Amino acid sequence: MPVDHVSIRTRDGDCRAQVVTPAGQGPWPAVILYMDAGGIRPAMLAMAERLAAAGLVVLLPDLFYRYGPYGPFVPEAVFKGDVRAILGPLMATTGNDKAAADTVAFLAYLDTRDDIAGREIGAVGFCMGGGMALASAGTCPDRFAAVASFHGGNLATDAPTSPHLFAPMLTAEVYIGAAENDGSYPPAMAARLETALTQAGVRFTAETYRAAHGWMMPDFPVYDPAAAERG
Repeated sequence: MPVDHVSIRTRDGDCRAQVVTPAGQGPWPAVILYMDAGGIRPAMLAMAERLAAAGLVVLLPDLFYRYGPYGPFVPEAVFKGDVRAILGPLMATTGNDKAAADTVAFLAYLDTRDDIAGREIGAVGFCMGGGMALASAGTCPDRFAAVASFHGGNLATDAPTSPHLFAPMLTAEVYIGAAENDGSYPPAMAARLETALTQAGVRFTAETYRAAHGWMMPDFPVYDPAAAERG
């Protein structure tokens, strides 16, 4: 499956990205894949290829580009160590607001391609990327038709950049896939997000999977093949 390595100029620098396209001739609809805190690695590229195989042009940006070179990390090894010490410095370089600002540049890049069908695209995010996908779709509402968050954490907090605050701006249809017993997304937080979406008139579906936080990631110890396939 064709994979292009590109550099996208954002307001904070050059963001490394990969673009995975379906086999054959387009144009095709596009989707931006917002990575988890494990960063860009073979498993993340495999997930992008899975989406491309379904007929989508997939933009996979490295949202840790402000940090500089890193990894790739092996999640199983990271989880055996001090996760905060290893990933914390990278995560500190990005956030919902920065990812949303980056998305303006991502969309401008996609507009230069002749294999993209239409202006409206999709967004899908995993873990930290779930909130980034929601924030980005709320920041550029005229460009996103659908947005999905899988085991996204901290989706409704008191932070000024909390994803639930973008609900009034969302015009995309939203899917929230939550994990059972997820400390980063407890029931009270889920209720707060769903209330915000309902009050804003957003079309959304929220489901809780009988799986652990991170179940979608094929290189995580908690990977659940059946639940991931459903997702």
